[in-house]
Amino acid sequence: MTEAAEAAEAVARQVTETGGLDGLRRLTAAIAAMETSRTVIIGELRRGPSASWEEIGAACGMTRQGATRRWSRLVHASSFGAAADSYQRGRPEYPPSVVEWLVPRRAKSVLDLGAGTGKLTRPLVQAGLKVTAVEPSQGMREQLAAAVAGAAVLAGTAERIPLPDASVDAVVVAHAWHWFDPALAVPEVARVLVPGGTLSLVWNDRDETEPWMAALGAIMHRQAAQVIDTSPPLGPSFGPPERMELRWQQLVTRQEILDMVASRSYVISMPAPERDALLGEVAELLGEHPDLSGREEIAMPYIARCTRVRLADPGAL
Repeated sequence: MTEAAEAAEAVARQVTETGGLDGLRRLTAAIAAMETSRTVIIGELRRGPSASWEEIGAACGMTRQGATRRWSRLVHASSFGAAADSYQRGRPEYPPSVVEWLVPRRAKSVLDLGAGTGKLTRPLVQAGLKVTAVEPSQGMREQLAAAVAGAAVLAGTAERIPLPDASVDAVVVAHAWHWFDPALAVPEVARVLVPGGTLSLVWNDRDETEPWMAALGAIMHRQAAQVIDTSPPLGPSFGPPERMELRWQQLVTRQEILDMVASRSYVISMPAPERDALLGEVAELLGEHPDLSGREEIAMPYIARCTRVRLADPGAL
């Protein structure tokens, strides 16, 4: 038996010393915590990058393909804390009409799930709602707490929501559902919603029908095209979906556009030389594109793509 295996066996014995169901619960919690730690370590190794996927796979007793399939999405999803400042400065807000559509008038308590730095949390609080913001990244939670007063900010994930059953009238997810494991997130959302409660999803997509935005998108996606399903299936727990799209614009500075690009998960995860080169190309575009010449502020065009469903039969879960 190797030294690492002996150490792991000793930890397992210590955790499960009580045996029985209590020991099983303790072991399950320990495994979950270790998996979180392993994802964090892998993320740090990839951001270096001080290890290849082949080396990471070997360290985990897996092939390169197996390690990539298992952790690539998780590494990207957990990368935002490293760029929380850029995320807060560069990511778009949400128009009032979108916020009104996402949350039914009858709702009093709302969960902002995967809340990030609070881009949607703030208008929810301003609307007079009782808001709980759940976010896994400590760096993002710190930005949220500093930017938004009046919301309860909790550590947690969509797969393990730290709220009691039937405790909120509505759940909103802003530009984050694509990071969740729907097999676990859907029943968790249904669990915390009151009967008849609402789940609403929104994505702010860049409107690349604008020529300079198309040029920006071509630079951003040259190495890592990201396709997001903004109309995902939500299963039989929920009724038929309602959809809404809104074209809108936000005035931003060139630096805020650079921050927006820098806050993308695939940019955060790039080796530093590649990231610097990409941001340099973006800066060149912003300085030289004829549609942007002489502008102190730039109208950034977006399409808010929204989905809203109601909990159909929570008792069936």
